[in-house]
Parts: sequence; C-alpha cells; structure tokens
Amino acid sequence: MIEAQHRIFNFAIACVSRVLILRDWVFGWVVRNRSGDPALGSVSRQSIPSGSKTLDAVLVTPAPGGARASVLLCHGIGETVEHWLGVQRLLAAHGVASLVFDYSGYGRSPGPFSAGQAEQDAVCAFRHLQGLTAPLPVCLLGFSLGSGIAVAIVQKVPAHRLILGAAFTSLRKAAVSTGVPSAFAFTVPDIWDADSALRACTIPVLIVHGERDQLFPVSMAKELQSLCGPNAELVVVPKVAHNQPFRRPELSYWGEMIDWLLPGKGDQPTIPDH
Repeated sequence: MIEAQHRIFNFAIACVSRVLILRDWVFGWVVRNRSGDPALGSVSRQSIPSGSKTLDAVLVTPAPGGARASVLLCHGIGETVEHWLGVQRLLAAHGVASLVFDYSGYGRSPGPFSAGQAEQDAVCAFRHLQGLTAPLPVCLLGFSLGSGIAVAIVQKVPAHRLILGAAFTSLRKAAVSTGVPSAFAFTVPDIWDADSALRACTIPVLIVHGERDQLFPVSMAKELQSLCGPNAELVVVPKVAHNQPFRRPELSYWGEMIDWLLPGKGDQPTIPDH
C-alpha cells in the first residue's frame, strides 16, 4: 500500500509539474534572459552533486558590496530555477545571496522525482551553498511544495533560520485543500507533516502567507505558527495570491523576509561576489 502511494504520488508530481511549467512558458511567466542589470545581482549557474545525480542550480549574489545573508530556496511543484530569477535579483538588491536548485526530475536535473530524493537534493544544495557563501550562516526557505521539503530537512542541516512561504501543514492536508476528496486522502503518502519537525525546531521561524492564497488557506499558516510556539512569527500579506510572490516579486511580500534575514544590518560578515 505504502509503495503504491509513493508511486502514484511521484507520477502525479511529474505530470502536474510538467503541465504547470509548460503553461508558464506559454504565458511568458518565465525569465528567459539571465544577463540583466549587473547592479541587480551577479548570476552564476551551478552544478550540485546529489548521489549519482547532478542538480542544476542558480546562484545570485549582491553586487557590488557582497552579501549580508545567505538563503537556500526550495521551490514549488510547478516551477524550475527559471521562475525564480526575479526573486533572486530582488533579494540580491537588498543584500541577500540566494541559491535556487531543481529537484531531481525537474528542469535540467535528471530524474526521477521522489520525496526522499528531493530531500537529499535539498541537503546537498544546502551544503553547496555553505561552501559558496562561508562564513555567512545559511538560512532555509521553502515555498509551497518546497515548504514540506524544507521542514523535512531542517533537523538535518545547520540552518540559521527557517522561512516558510505559501506553506502547508502536511501533504495530505495540502492534497485535500487543492481538491482531493477527503475520503481519498488516505491514498496520499503520509509525508511532509510539519507537526513533529516544527515542534522540535529550535531556530527562529518566519511564516509569510498571502491573504488570497487560493490553494492553502491562511488557517494553515496559523496552524504552522502554533506548532512552533513563541519561536515563530506570522505575516499575512494583504491581497497576495499563491503564485504571485515569484511571478511578480514585490517588496510588500519579500521585504518581510529580507528585513527578518538582516537583523542589525551591517553587523554581519560579507562575502565577495561570485
């Protein structure tokens, strides 16, 4: 039964992700030109070993002046690194270096996708970013599907802080919220449940959620905050839908994270541009 659940899940992820990514290319929601303005960040393509696979990733560092914070971004189900350049440049413009990587089976990263492989990929990407941005501590950011992966690995990596954007409380609850009938929730793998991981989490947690998120209600964000107790902050951004933060990056959303990542700006070490 469990093996069948995971096979169905992996197949569903592969199908849904390809459809959503194709849609975004057709509608022009993906950045094709990576040259851009150097003042908005220095962009470099990265190759990350993950077991027998090599993951595709993009690093963007502030220019000039170096970074004052470093963050690994775990993206959502219907995205690749190409979707996130606008966000990375916005972060870089405010002193935050970021690495976005594609899970196995996404973009140029060879597959197939699986939950366990995605978690291993995220751990390898985290270590890769550590090497690139030392001595800065690395923060972990999970968005949508990536929030489940980020929570799953938070005890496996020395993350400085954890950010959850457009996040869900468990894969099964997320599936029901996106349209799977409750009676069939048992067919979804019992994974990426934030309960135990967040209750054991000792690092600061920031939860940022769009008021108009059409996939995961604000109540999920409030539940995530309650799991962390006083260790977490919740920010609900008015008039923001689920995919809006990376399609149209704005400081009304990402500025909350930037301010939280840079406490005491200027007090942290810097790294050179890559």
